Amino acid sequence: MITSMANRKVKYIATLQKKARTRREEDLFVAEGLRMCREILPEEIHELFLSESFAATKEGAAQARRAHNVEIVSDAVFAAMADTQTPQGILALVRQRHYTVDEVTAAADGRPALLMVLEHLQDPGNLGTILRAGEGAGVTGILMDGGTADIYSPKVIRSTMGSVLRMPFTYVDDLPAQLDLLKRRGIRLYAAHLAAKHDYDEENYTGSAAFLIGNEAAGLSAETAGKADALVRIPMQGKVESLNAAVAASVLMFEAARQRRAAERGDC
Repeated sequence: MITSMANRKVKYIATLQKKARTRREEDLFVAEGLRMCREILPEEIHELFLSESFAATKEGAAQARRAHNVEIVSDAVFAAMADTQTPQGILALVRQRHYTVDEVTAAADGRPALLMVLEHLQDPGNLGTILRAGEGAGVTGILMDGGTADIYSPKVIRSTMGSVLRMPFTYVDDLPAQLDLLKRRGIRLYAAHLAAKHDYDEENYTGSAAFLIGNEAAGLSAETAGKADALVRIPMQGKVESLNAAVAASVLMFEAARQRRAAERGDC
């Protein structure tokens, strides 16, 4: 049992929690909590850590049987190594998932694709919320440029509530080139933009579509916005000029979901 904060594995986990570069180099991420760890496939678990008290429970024993490498950690050390304020006593080092652009952009179950394309979205909470809301709205994949936050950061992982394990995603080096590829595949691009002349609910999203969401402060770059087939805006009342990036993305994706449900019902 690990009882020292100076243990090399404890230090290693702390480094993975803090540094995106280390996560990329090691091809691992840290997942905390029973709900997340239940969803992770056994073959994806590199190593499982259980607090002493959780390991003594029936659930703890069941989770331990799912992993080949299991470490028991004293409660005090586990509390220090966890990134959450109230840890549940289970933490896993997990192998990262990798998807191709084709896998991310493919339509699901024969239905039109619905993609989120993120450019320089830097707040981990926004990224995690978009993944979680995206799953709820029926988004089929997420494309991100290299300036977007690390999807495997602890804050993103927590805020997705497990959606990161179910939503295909990938980072691309040349976002404009990928947008051209989407257009050649018949995916219509909609950019959330303050200069738009059309409200978001005036467009038709029942075909294959992608929403372009930009940086929290600067919005979309001119080059990326220029690739859009249509610019759309969310009308504001009062003195509000714009919405948080994750909120705006959610408004757009759920409008697409509403339209698609209506189309399936045959509503006019």
